Amino acid sequence: MKVILKNIKLHYDLKDYRFSLIIPVVILSVIGIFMVRSARPDLVNRQIMGVILGVAAMAVISLIDYNWVLNLYWPLYILNLLLLAAIWIPGIGVEANGARRWLNLGITQLQPSDLTKILMILFFARFLSDREKKINSPKLILQAVALILPSLIMIYKQPNLSTTICIAGLFCALMFLGGLSYKFIGTVLAVAVPAVILFLVIAVQPNQPFLHDYQQGRILAWLDPEKYADDESYQQLNSVMAIGSGQLSGKGYNNDETTSVKNGNFVSEPQTDFIFAIIGEELGFVGCCVVIFLLLLIVIDCILIGLRAKDTGGRIICGGVAALIGIQSFINIGVATLILPNTGLSLPFVSYGLTSVVCFFMGIGFVLNVGLQPNKYQ
Repeated sequence: MKVILKNIKLHYDLKDYRFSLIIPVVILSVIGIFMVRSARPDLVNRQIMGVILGVAAMAVISLIDYNWVLNLYWPLYILNLLLLAAIWIPGIGVEANGARRWLNLGITQLQPSDLTKILMILFFARFLSDREKKINSPKLILQAVALILPSLIMIYKQPNLSTTICIAGLFCALMFLGGLSYKFIGTVLAVAVPAVILFLVIAVQPNQPFLHDYQQGRILAWLDPEKYADDESYQQLNSVMAIGSGQLSGKGYNNDETTSVKNGNFVSEPQTDFIFAIIGEELGFVGCCVVIFLLLLIVIDCILIGLRAKDTGGRIICGGVAALIGIQSFINIGVATLILPNTGLSLPFVSYGLTSVVCFFMGIGFVLNVGLQPNKYQ
């Protein structure tokens, strides 16, 4: 242990650690523990374990040169595909509520799609940085799309449309961070926006070929929530009412009111997808603002560290983690407030989920290491 610590001291100085990033992450995680305890007391011990494992993973990863990890980008890519494919192996893959998204590891379960987000950031950080001068060539863009497609298809087939959309958005952010020209981005948007509108028009038609019935139902409920108030939009409408009922300071932490959104079973999975509804009801507008502010601080600090990165790979890692946290937070809060259709995504560092919590801490660990590298001792 002394040798290890001595080697670390020779390479890094504690004063170069970005505690401005670590502090809001830890505070947000502690808030998450308390909110999970309120929503599902039986799961709080696992959430605490997830945070402890996450902090340990963050600390270890922050001391490993990210360039060494990026040298393994192809093995990481293959590992990701193997994990996603393994969920279809009988006895290993776990099915629940009509979805097959987990791997049975004996003592716990692993959700490979959460790990995909981090592994894809690492893979494309190296892939794009090695081809930085060719980023705007059609050939390279097609290669990048072809490399992300297997992951998107396998995650969509689980089925897990929300994570598919999240990773697709993350991929677009990574391409932008890699140096994709504004002209190309403008061209893509000019095509993508009408395509999305056309997709929505087709998606609400009977016998459409793209979506499962429950996915179509969620889109229809989002477009006309009052019509589906007793069915598909039931949870989201209850979530909005719960957030509004909290008013400025909330009804109080872990209240036992029978009309509470958690106690009355007005939403399913209050510890994950609708954790923001619990925050709004119990901690009020102030609590919601605190959570959003902490998430914003984390995103901004990741971006600032990326701006000081010594190479393109480091910049893409920091920007990718910032984009992932921003995209997933927007989707989770958007669902809870009826801005977006109902999808199942966790709120980073807050929602219950062992794999999710640990993976986000891993992402922060890589960002911290990028921040340490410019001042690394030779």
